[in-house]
Amino acid sequence: MSLDHILLGLLREPATGYDLKNVFGETVQHFWSARLSQIYPTLKRLEQRQMLDSRWEPSPKGPDRKVYTLTDAGRAELLRWLRDDPAVGTERFAYLAQLYFMDTIGDIHETRAFMAQLRDHFSRWLAELRAIERDIVATHGDPERYADAGFHQFAALRMGIHSIEAKVAWCDETLAAVDRRQASAEPLAEAAVGVGPAREEDPSS
Repeated sequence: MSLDHILLGLLREPATGYDLKNVFGETVQHFWSARLSQIYPTLKRLEQRQMLDSRWEPSPKGPDRKVYTLTDAGRAELLRWLRDDPAVGTERFAYLAQLYFMDTIGDIHETRAFMAQLRDHFSRWLAELRAIERDIVATHGDPERYADAGFHQFAALRMGIHSIEAKVAWCDETLAAVDRRQASAEPLAEAAVGVGPAREEDPSS
């Protein structure tokens, strides 16, 4: 999977690069991380590969705008990708790599601060997704009665919500484990460096 396929999917309806950047930032960015500055070079490459056509159209405001449309080759590639096996096993989570090696720091307090910051991030993200869900349902009603596009997009949104809920729960679980570890490990650490009850002198010495 690549940004190429994301843009081919978004271009099922003609759109300008500006339109694509807005839609990407409002929707796709929640599950596919990419810099918005990558969109225009990718559009140019897809056009060179004859996956897209473009034409200039008058704009109601400002200069003419360049509108992109799928070619037959672009639609065929989109369908090939959609019919491929589910693209699982390609996820990369940098924060898990950080956590995996965090014992290198040697301070469980820093682990707790890291996990608390991560939980805050996921909590804000979850709140955003739930707000989107509420707005969609309030505007369009029962998701099971949506047209095909809306049905599939709502299913993707629900997966995102479930996924972030699980991440928040994992953060809570890990924070609780860190707290228990702090409570039990600190006395052991003091004993390990020789800080404990004073030893009585042997009167026979």
